[in-house]
Amino acid sequence: MRRAEQSLPRLATFSITARCARTGQLGVGISTKFIAVGALAPNAKARVGACSTQAFVNPYHRYWVIEYLSQGQSAEEALRNSLARDPRPQLRQLAVVDAQGRSAAHTGERCDTWCGHRVGPNYAAAGNMLANGDVVAEMARVFEETEGSDLPLAERLLRCLEAAEAAGGDKRGKQSAALLIVDTEDYPKIDLRVDDHPEPVAELRRLYELFMSEFAEILEGLPTRADPAGKIGEEFLSEGGSAE
Repeated sequence: MRRAEQSLPRLATFSITARCARTGQLGVGISTKFIAVGALAPNAKARVGACSTQAFVNPYHRYWVIEYLSQGQSAEEALRNSLARDPRPQLRQLAVVDAQGRSAAHTGERCDTWCGHRVGPNYAAAGNMLANGDVVAEMARVFEETEGSDLPLAERLLRCLEAAEAAGGDKRGKQSAALLIVDTEDYPKIDLRVDDHPEPVAELRRLYELFMSEFAEILEGLPTRADPAGKIGEEFLSEGGSAE
């Protein structure tokens, strides 16, 4: 392998980028043998699209893809235009889903094996340096089998990651994982990250269950576009309220 390639951060990764047809939510579930994958790979914008950049990672694809999707381009167009800005597309892996559920993916010819992707309505599953092709196939299977269910998108993506890990996952091992979901606001509905853990997908599941049981309902009271004041703290503005 050439020195220039060795110097690049390698996100040997499995991920699924997806849209919920029922709610319009968009998100990414991802895990890798690399620290803090949530800081480099996934991105999503409400009612616009979601993407993941991995392999010999170029973090700018996180921004370029969303930029093109925001202009009204399809997932395929945004993917193509983002790759056109990159001098080394053969090293990159990208997965994109737009707000209409159109999907696209790219696996460069210099990505490490096993590498590949699968796309379908509302999802793009991708991975590189994996134990085998079943890892990506299992993410696609679980997502397709839960399509049309009442399960939240976050739960579906977690199940995809769990199935991928059970199929072999990243052949180098485990280190970090992330779950990003956007809904209608500029800020995420869910943004959970496991930056360094011996069982990152299991830890991501634990954080998600904690979030849903103790914090999700509270955070529903945050300010929104429709309600800039929000509900949190309004009791302290009522007569006799105290912040102490």
